Amino acid sequence: MSDLNANEQRLLLKNHRILSLVGDIYEDLELWYPKLRMIEAGAEFVVAGPDAKTTYAGKNGYPCTSDVALETVSESDFTGLLVPGGFMPDKLRRDPTVLDLVRAFDKSEKLIAAICHGGWIPISAGVYRDVRVTGSPGIKDDLINAGGIYEDTSVVIDRHHVSSRRPDDLPDFCAGMIQVLSQQNITMP
Repeated sequence: MSDLNANEQRLLLKNHRILSLVGDIYEDLELWYPKLRMIEAGAEFVVAGPDAKTTYAGKNGYPCTSDVALETVSESDFTGLLVPGGFMPDKLRRDPTVLDLVRAFDKSEKLIAAICHGGWIPISAGVYRDVRVTGSPGIKDDLINAGGIYEDTSVVIDRHHVSSRRPDDLPDFCAGMIQVLSQQNITMP
């Protein structure tokens, strides 16, 4: 991608819409870095939280205001899903709406990108069986017990699943997201 000029990079994800989950105590960098990188590549980016137009505090204090409420979104309106980490996933994985949404993305073979503790949500949705994944060392056992094939590396791409371990892995994580999205034969009008 480094061989592309700025205009070509902005067109990489034209016609893609990415949905991100947010809630209190999300990992700031794991939401904001991918959000800005996907927008830079031309994607539309929508943030969904438990409530619409609500500001959620990041783990490190950086706020994020949701665009929409989780209950109003549908997988069919997006080409990919971002699941940031922090402590947010532990709460959101208890919401049946969130789990159904993740299962719909998986069934449609659309991007599901989870980083750090974000892997808790796909684990609870039951979509990691026989999928190569990585995540925070703190959830390694959870990933394995969910049937995932754990790898300790900066990014793992397995079909439409992209996973990373921690904020330091964000450059590789975002490159993986862009790779999967640009290879998907799914775009928004």
